Amino acid sequence: MQDFILAAPESAGAGNPLLNIAVFAIFIVVTLYVVTRAGKTTSESADFYTGGSSFSGTQNGLAIAGDYLSAASFLGIVGSIALSGYDGFLYSIGFFVAWLVALLLVAEPLRNVGRFTMADVLSFRLRQKPVRVAAAFGTLFVSLFYLIAQMAGAGSLVSVLLNLHSYSAQAICVAIVGVVMIIYVLVGGMKGTTYVQMIKAVLLVAGVAVMTVLVFVNIRGGMNTLFDDAISAHAASDYMASQGYEASEIMKPGLKYGATLTSQIDFISLGVTLVLGTAGLPHVLMRFYTVPTAKEARKSVTWAIVLIGVFYLFTLVLGYAAAALVGPDRILAAPGGANAAAPLLAFELGGSFFMALISAVAFATVLAVVSGLAITASASIAHDVYASVIRDGEASEDEQVRVSRITVVILGIVSIILGILAMSQNVAFLVSLAFAIAASANLPTILYSLYWKRFNTTGAVVSIYTGLISALLLIFLSPAVSGTETSMFPNADWSIFPLSSPGIVSIPLGFLGGIIGTFLGKPDNFEEKQAEMEVRSLTGVGVEAPVDH
Repeated sequence: MQDFILAAPESAGAGNPLLNIAVFAIFIVVTLYVVTRAGKTTSESADFYTGGSSFSGTQNGLAIAGDYLSAASFLGIVGSIALSGYDGFLYSIGFFVAWLVALLLVAEPLRNVGRFTMADVLSFRLRQKPVRVAAAFGTLFVSLFYLIAQMAGAGSLVSVLLNLHSYSAQAICVAIVGVVMIIYVLVGGMKGTTYVQMIKAVLLVAGVAVMTVLVFVNIRGGMNTLFDDAISAHAASDYMASQGYEASEIMKPGLKYGATLTSQIDFISLGVTLVLGTAGLPHVLMRFYTVPTAKEARKSVTWAIVLIGVFYLFTLVLGYAAAALVGPDRILAAPGGANAAAPLLAFELGGSFFMALISAVAFATVLAVVSGLAITASASIAHDVYASVIRDGEASEDEQVRVSRITVVILGIVSIILGILAMSQNVAFLVSLAFAIAASANLPTILYSLYWKRFNTTGAVVSIYTGLISALLLIFLSPAVSGTETSMFPNADWSIFPLSSPGIVSIPLGFLGGIIGTFLGKPDNFEEKQAEMEVRSLTGVGVEAPVDH
């Protein structure tokens, strides 16, 4: 996959750094106040994990949109479209279509069966300990890769605002974001995080709507004018010549993925990964447990679809506008490379203050998403591994919350380190790796658990570990980690797997592992639990009762 170089020697126009910092500080203070107020009501594990299931469908719909519209959705996609045109828009299409798949296949059954985490569903009619441990590993690695993308995006964002070109300065930015994220989660839990996500979703959609209007005012025309201006800017850039593109190829489909058979297969792999990945993302699925009823869960989905769909339509306009008004050369010259396209476009449209405002909203986006991810991962470790496996259901509420908070700190430190290594990658691409793990390890087991009567514990464990290990191994052996200038380890090369997106191989392996494991393993003989799960998932009967194993 062709990603983009991080830094260049010249300034790309960051506006007024002092103004940028001031606006950032105001946003952080306001959101920390909200988190602190909400955190005062967090006393039990249910409050910390799911906000006590106290949010309405509308509130949760806003929060789901806030969780889903991450730094990849704003910074990464706009940058990808600005540099690759039609091929970059694949991310918008994939992310949105993926949400519809999640809605149709897993959203309501998951809400009806589970209580706190994805593992509640997977272990409902299977043996508890092996399934919960396997599910916790799947959740942990998906959350970690998603966190890496958000950290890299935050580092790019702060770096371009402060015009920091040095690697060490950008690394410090990533570390600061990680520390603030840890504070958010420790203080507020799910309640505080949900309120921040609601605020951020409204501000982000409103911000990109204003930017879209300003784009058309600025170019004094419609979509045709915008496309023509983007093509002209690319034709005049050094970027096109440096990539070896012909003038006839400018901004056309296949610009990024059409050159070779390998890149075309990578394109298919990425598309499959994006479409199937959301239905296995634990931090999005966990949002359905924050509402009191299945009816409210459906209502929250409706709100989320509207906001998410409108947002992704706006990204098409903003991506081409960044190409036309900022230009690929200036985008690549900025700290953060492709990830700097959106804030630089804001600077072109409204000057320093508007750039600072939009960037502060994007920063709030990063904080909200990483907080949600951290809570999901910590809930999985505390609830599924510590309470259910290590303590065999005997852990107190205080113990679970304490383990959750320790997990948040450890996860934050690890994500800071990996986020620094991944700063040169487009954040939309980094998120696609998390989607690949989710679709390979989590989705097959979720679907089999909900819809296949014969599915057993062996099938679940084999499916999760096969999908997880194959996805991680192929990512490690791919050009995303080594072998290119923008790899995590650019000075080494062990990339023997040619595709940057492993989904086309690892997802079928995850589904196949579930089938083979089921036929080789012994039946669980939990027919009553299987029947209860089927009725409960499809009708919602008994959904208010706690899950009792």
